[in-house]
Amino acid sequence: MGKSIKNIFTQGAISPAFIAESIAKHSAKTGIGAHSIFLGQVRADDVDGKTVAAIEYTSYQEMALEKMHKIREEIFNKYELTCMHIHHSLGSVLAGEICLFVFTSSKHRKAATEACNEVVERIKAELPVWGKELFEDATHQWKVNN
Repeated sequence: MGKSIKNIFTQGAISPAFIAESIAKHSAKTGIGAHSIFLGQVRADDVDGKTVAAIEYTSYQEMALEKMHKIREEIFNKYELTCMHIHHSLGSVLAGEICLFVFTSSKHRKAATEACNEVVERIKAELPVWGKELFEDATHQWKVNN
């Protein structure tokens, strides 16, 4: 494998300032014609009459990073991307805060959009990352992905 394994994990929520900074850094890359961004936000879902206040994310990090590296390589081989950035929260993220930031760039929009969508779907399906819903009443349960 040519590229080193990147750490995608961030402790806590991903700040809007970090997202804005990431976008701004790409203005100098004038060969890019399109960016696609996915932001996953924690919802204040109602589950059996209880409201989700936060989600606490945990992961088998070593396995997740190896799997994410494999996914990155496959996506770069499938689409003509200029770059791809992935940030996933660990720890507690409050309802309304960002927990996943996927940012793909390419010369043309189709590659950026399709790659971004595929990366998000594969993260949800393949990475060993789990979320525990923390309710306003201080109870909790493991989250079911949908």
